[in-house]
Amino acid sequence: MAGRYDKNPFDEEDQVNPFADPAVRGKAGQSNYGGGAFYTTDLQKKEKELQAKEAELRRREQEVKRREDAAARAGIVLEEKNWPPFFPLIHHDIANETPIHLQKLQYTAFSTFLGLVLCLTWNIVAVTTAWIQGAGVKIWFLAIIYFIAGVPGAYVLWYRPLYRAFRNESAMNFGWFFLFYMVHIGFCVVAAVAPPIFFKGKSFTGILSAIDVVGNHSLAGIFYFVGFGLFCLETLISIWVIQQVYMYFRGSGKSSEARREAARGAMRAGL
Repeated sequence: MAGRYDKNPFDEEDQVNPFADPAVRGKAGQSNYGGGAFYTTDLQKKEKELQAKEAELRRREQEVKRREDAAARAGIVLEEKNWPPFFPLIHHDIANETPIHLQKLQYTAFSTFLGLVLCLTWNIVAVTTAWIQGAGVKIWFLAIIYFIAGVPGAYVLWYRPLYRAFRNESAMNFGWFFLFYMVHIGFCVVAAVAPPIFFKGKSFTGILSAIDVVGNHSLAGIFYFVGFGLFCLETLISIWVIQQVYMYFRGSGKSSEARREAARGAMRAGL
C-alpha cells in the first residue's frame, strides 16, 4: 500500500521540467528582456530624431519671422507670386491689400490690363490670318513685338505703380501711373485707328487697316473689325479709369505732395 505522503504521480519530475533548471530560467529571462530593451532603445532613438527635426523647424520659422520683421521695419514688402493661380507670375491680392473704397476702381484698372492682353492677343490672331492670306510676314513680326513688349511693359510701367499707390498712398507711384497710363491710352488710340505708318497699318487691327483688308481677304477683314472694336472698348474704359484715379488723387491731397516731391527732386538734381 502506498504511503500517505508519497509523491503525486501526476507531478512532473524536476529533470523533466525544462524551466526547473535555474540556468535555463536565466537564459529565457535574458532573451525576453533583452528584446524589450532593444525595442525601447530604438523608440528612444527615433524620438530623439523627431525632436531634433522639430527643433530645426522651429529655428527656421524663427529665422524667417526675424527676416520678415526686419523687412517690415525697413518698409520692404515681401510679395509672394500668387496670380494666375495655375501658374503664378505676379503678386496680386486686391481684396486684402487695397482699401475697400478703392477696390472697385482697382478691379476696373486690372480689367484694362487684361483687356490689353486680349487686344494684343486678338491682334496676333487677325494679323496671322492676313499673313496666311498673303499680306506678308513683316506685319506678323510686328504684332508679336507689340505683345511681347506691351504686356509686361503695361504691368511694370502703369499697373503695378497704381496697385502700390492705392496700397501705400505713394504720390510718386501715382505720378508714374499717370505718365505711362496716358501712353497706354495713346497706344490704344493708334491701334484702333491703324494709320498707314507701319506697313500700311496692317500690323494693327484698326479701322483703316480693316477697311483695307476686308476687300481682299474677307475672313481677315472680319477679324480686323473685331480687333477694332476691342481696341475702342479698351480706350473708353481706360479713359474712365484715369479720370477716376485723377479725381481720387486730387481729392486725397496727393497732388500737392507730388509737387513737393518733384520740387525736391529737381533741387537735388540741380545741386
